[in-house]
Amino acid sequence: MFTQLNRLPRTRKSFMMLTLDAILICITFAGSHLIARAQWPNLPLLFAIAPYMLIMAATGIAMTAMIGLHRVRLIAFQMRSVAQSAAIAGSMAIFGAVMQMVPATPLTPLGNVIFAMSFLILSVATRQILLDVVTRAYRYGRKRQRILIYGAGRTGQQLAAALATDETVEPVCFVDDNPTVQSLTIYGLMVYSPVQLPDLIATQAIDRVVLAMPSVSQPELVRIERKVRDLGCEVQALPSFAELLENGGSTRNLSHRQLHGLMNRNRLEKELPGVSDTYQGQRILVTGAGGSIGSEICRQLLTCKPAALVLLDHSEFALYEIDKELTGLQSSIQITPVLGSVFHRPLLRHVLEYYKIDVVLHAAAYKHVPMVEANIVEGLCNNVMATRVLADEARRAGVGRFTLVSSDKAVRPTSVMGCTKRMAELIVQDFASRSQHTLFSMVRFGNVVNSSGSVVPLFQDQIAHGGPVTVTHPDVTRYFMTIPEAVRLVLLAGSIAKGGDVLVLDMGEPVKIDEMARHMIEGAGLSVKSDANPDGDIAITYTGLRPGEKLHEELLISRDMITTPHPKIMRAQEGRLSEIEMAQVIKDLTRVIEDHDIAAGLALLDRWIEGRGEISLAAGSGRD
Repeated sequence: MFTQLNRLPRTRKSFMMLTLDAILICITFAGSHLIARAQWPNLPLLFAIAPYMLIMAATGIAMTAMIGLHRVRLIAFQMRSVAQSAAIAGSMAIFGAVMQMVPATPLTPLGNVIFAMSFLILSVATRQILLDVVTRAYRYGRKRQRILIYGAGRTGQQLAAALATDETVEPVCFVDDNPTVQSLTIYGLMVYSPVQLPDLIATQAIDRVVLAMPSVSQPELVRIERKVRDLGCEVQALPSFAELLENGGSTRNLSHRQLHGLMNRNRLEKELPGVSDTYQGQRILVTGAGGSIGSEICRQLLTCKPAALVLLDHSEFALYEIDKELTGLQSSIQITPVLGSVFHRPLLRHVLEYYKIDVVLHAAAYKHVPMVEANIVEGLCNNVMATRVLADEARRAGVGRFTLVSSDKAVRPTSVMGCTKRMAELIVQDFASRSQHTLFSMVRFGNVVNSSGSVVPLFQDQIAHGGPVTVTHPDVTRYFMTIPEAVRLVLLAGSIAKGGDVLVLDMGEPVKIDEMARHMIEGAGLSVKSDANPDGDIAITYTGLRPGEKLHEELLISRDMITTPHPKIMRAQEGRLSEIEMAQVIKDLTRVIEDHDIAAGLALLDRWIEGRGEISLAAGSGRD
């Protein structure tokens, strides 16, 4: 029944509240004047009061509708709404006093006073009772997460008020260091001392402790988190509203200022030229559209006003999320989500022909080095063969531009992932040399900050959990760029490419990962724990380079490069395979995938990837 009531239109619910108020006015008006006259109800007296009662009900409903009180949701009926109810009750009392001037009226001054007070009390109480009944009905039979709020200050009180009617979370009590508030009851919750925390977690079946103390120093907050986790309970720190606004609603994201401080250079995305003319009115396919890079490509493309945007991804959830986001941002641009793999040739052929694609931006790839190292054949299939299938179908369909998103790990690669990205580049270069209509190009850049699986979110999570922060080697360095920078480069590559280009961004100096870890620890208000500082908060441990991982990444295979129309963009002069050699590569690669032959796959990479470092067969032999 409650579910059906909840599904009623808002206008229907508002009408029901007006009807309830009309009934309350009639009951309290008649009852108040009977009490004031000290008479039992009788028909002559009720008939005499009835016209005034109906006039008062109409007046009260009109004032309620004018103020909009009937449209206030039960859950939002707070002090402001109570004040509005009081104003309506007072106005009706004044109107009743005016009606007393009618000769032979049964109304009395005392009756008007009793009516105003009674209506106000009943109006507010009725709404609170309805809210309580509805809330209990929704909660019935549902398991709610029981939380303890650590901090009974303003932030904690606001959290308790917000969760008072929540269907899934139940605030149980407060804990606060301030002795003046201990043993008090705030928002119906008792405030306890921190020394009682272990007993409260055990006896009250607490599921999670929420730290509602944004003004407390970061070291103190970390110490409290550790203490709570040692008690076997989940803990979550609630940021201040200023932090939420700065970080875009996420406590895990670094601000732009912090990100560029870590990269030790200025922001570049504003220095790169606009690319809207290249993509305006075009029908564009983005592969890997649900990933970190692919999703940002889609967002930036919307500002270029393409005719249509087709999103391809094999992850249903990732595709759903980006489609929902983009559809909410734009209504005039045709946005089409396509669920499937880039390796599926019939699907690609249908998409390219049916949607008349003009531009392909190929961002779909397996990019995590250890994962591809442990799944070699799948890496070859998804990163190499799927790129060939897509490029072949794009050329067949007469696509105007094809841009491959590559990686600095493709330069003298020591990992399987890096080798697969370089081989994908060789395939695109081969198509570029033989294509008469489609313009094929590649864009190569380093690590992308805050992308899925990148080192920055990992360090943030490790710091939030009290450490240690894990670094592979004290001297390891990486190039870094932001997601907007990386995506602007991808779009720019498609606009200035001449065919077969490998475009590289001047990313400045590489960043030492060890220094980045230290800056992030100190930026969180903590200190690095070391032999020189044994009382520090967070330790840094060195785990050693993982299989296929390089100490230093590079952006160019050859030192030869050509300038482009923009000083921050370079065009690399890279070697390529002949058409006969590429045919042999594809033949061998097809056999490797069909036979799932790991050894043959590694031999293939060893033969054809120039400047390749040694790849260990043992890395993937037992798990692929």
